[in-house]
Amino acid sequence: MDRLNRNVAIIGTGQTDHASRRDDVNLPGLVREAALRCAQDAGISLGEVDAFVLGSAPEVFEGVNQPEQWLVEALGGQFKPMMRLHTGGTVGASTGICACFHIASGLYDKVMAVSYEKLSDGVAQYGLSLCYDPLWGRDFAAGAPALAALQAREYMARFPYITEEHFARVAVKDRANAMLNKYAHVKKELTLEEVMSSAYVSTPLKMHDCCPTTDGAAAILFSSEEVARKKSDNPAWVHAVSTCAEGAYYPGMDIVRPRALLKATRELYDRAGISEPLKDLDMAELYCAFSPQEYIWLEAVGLAEEGRAVDLIESGKTAINGEFPINPSGGVLSTNPIGASALIRQVECALQVTGRAGEHQVPGVKKALAHSWGGWLQFYSLMIVGSEPPAG
Repeated sequence: MDRLNRNVAIIGTGQTDHASRRDDVNLPGLVREAALRCAQDAGISLGEVDAFVLGSAPEVFEGVNQPEQWLVEALGGQFKPMMRLHTGGTVGASTGICACFHIASGLYDKVMAVSYEKLSDGVAQYGLSLCYDPLWGRDFAAGAPALAALQAREYMARFPYITEEHFARVAVKDRANAMLNKYAHVKKELTLEEVMSSAYVSTPLKMHDCCPTTDGAAAILFSSEEVARKKSDNPAWVHAVSTCAEGAYYPGMDIVRPRALLKATRELYDRAGISEPLKDLDMAELYCAFSPQEYIWLEAVGLAEEGRAVDLIESGKTAINGEFPINPSGGVLSTNPIGASALIRQVECALQVTGRAGEHQVPGVKKALAHSWGGWLQFYSLMIVGSEPPAG
């Protein structure tokens, strides 16, 4: 069940400073940085949190087995309920949704979702290549870029008017947005020519079409409506969530229009009362780890007709000052601590609807969509966050 039984608020968020290497902290120190900033934002101490939900990518990324046992003291979670999740790239979103349900169920009133990755402690592509099927994929696996390149090639084959230059425009947009975000990892304003002339990683993906590997963490404090009314003058509110997964390597799998994402989107909009997403929502944080994915996800979540995301992007409507901004934070293309990347999408939406996003604030945001994908393009999680409690 993805329905909420009582109103859930977001009363605090926190992010670490993101970088390729955070040698100044170990993993507990990194996680504590995000948690403390989140608690401070909510005006409480970590000791006041009722329960913690922790999310990260596979242990192989950092080489630490059962990391939650190492991190409990850093969070102030001794003698408190704590659970850890892993759902591929969606893990940050799953962590937030799980914490949200802890509140919606009535079990707790203040639950902190914390997700992280310290990718400099390992080699991410080793782990990402091992997730391929040992019979059908592992012999030629090349990590996440090869998978995203296959997805991009299928999209280009389906819509032959789409070129590599179209993808490059997304990279230019997101990196420009990241220049305004104090927490963004990669802050380098790019020209279209620079993106197009960068080296190929896995065709058609070039270096600047790809996300970085990041050390970082994020946290959200979810609360009951009663606590939110007492503790916050300006909370964000969870309007709806949805999750769906499908298999991998099955006949008829469509990685351009994944069935699981289409189903999750239908359910999300139904629960939130969204009939015209471009009109009913104001912006979106889409999990675009590679620039072609902005076209693919825009269409799959109903923000553009099939094959026509190009119209939104080419017209400038998805720019930070456009009619429907996409990834005003700079997105995953600019900051990618894998386990935390999807939670950051929820953090950014909460900041936008409360008008606290700083230099990358979009004026007048009332409702925002947070999206994530993971695994072999088979896991999807969505959340709609609003400035007011959901109606009814």
